Amino acid sequence: MEQTSVQLLAEKLESRQAFQDELIDSLNQEVIRLSEQVQKQQVQIEYLAKRLAAHAPSNLASEQDETPPPHY
Repeated sequence: MEQTSVQLLAEKLESRQAFQDELIDSLNQEVIRLSEQVQKQQVQIEYLAKRLAAHAPSNLASEQDETPPPHY
């Protein structure tokens, strides 16, 4: 009777391990996919930032052009 109990426990543990292995593989694939997506988005952001800097003049005046507030 004890041998059967140990055998059932071993089978249960093997089943859990197989499920966890599948889950880990699935999560690793998702991490890889998300990492690739983040890298693509970083490239896009850099591209857009360069385009914005090249085409949009700054709406802020330089410190020399700013007049001090009236209370100074």
